[in-house]
Amino acid sequence: MNNCDKAQPGTFPDRSAGVPPAVAGASRPRFGEVTIHDRGRFPHWEKQGAAYFITFRLADSLPKSVLEKIAGEGEDIVRTAAHLRRNLSSDERTKIQRLSTKVIEAYLDRGAGTRYLRQPALADEVVHALRHFDGQRYRLLAWSVMPNHVHVVVRMLPSWTLASVVHSWKSFTAKRANQILHAHGTFWQRECYDHLIRDEGEFERSIRYVAENPGKAGLENWPWVWVCGRDAPTTAGGDAGVTKP
Repeated sequence: MNNCDKAQPGTFPDRSAGVPPAVAGASRPRFGEVTIHDRGRFPHWEKQGAAYFITFRLADSLPKSVLEKIAGEGEDIVRTAAHLRRNLSSDERTKIQRLSTKVIEAYLDRGAGTRYLRQPALADEVVHALRHFDGQRYRLLAWSVMPNHVHVVVRMLPSWTLASVVHSWKSFTAKRANQILHAHGTFWQRECYDHLIRDEGEFERSIRYVAENPGKAGLENWPWVWVCGRDAPTTAGGDAGVTKP
């Protein structure tokens, strides 16, 4: 059973703007100094003990041209700030994050690629990996395993980094997926999207997005979606939902 955070003084109030009550009672992340890591095409912002909205996706879920376009626009912003010998502004960081989010999510929800995660055995492996260290390295707050990508809202626990946790999820599930598929090669795209959640509004929007994503993508009765405070779904045990025409 998932180990959700209990409400404490100074955490989110009961009003949740449409977010399930159990989610509104989850512990509000505390923010310290931001550390910027360059782990691929985009810079990644991390804070000790912070909460994140994370998306990682199958290797064939996005055309290379889309990634290059987004990366190029983001690199232009970073290069301009570096030329002026200053840090990225809040508006510039937001623009880079939005470049990633809007374009990428639109492609992902179209269901491009092999969509291996429609297979119950593969989706269950991802869920197992997410839950395995819940309460030890992080607190899961919401997740959805979509046909070609995965969304997670998670709060990191002390001494554990976002990079190490995401690497463990992807490494374990890639090996298991290739075993199940009798395949070799790259299962996940190297780059993942992660957004540092800075306030209550972002937290609530992230939770709502994860919870509603299957429905918005046309997946009816999708079993692989969970929000803290609700009963976690078991295995699909059959068809993984029907895509609307």
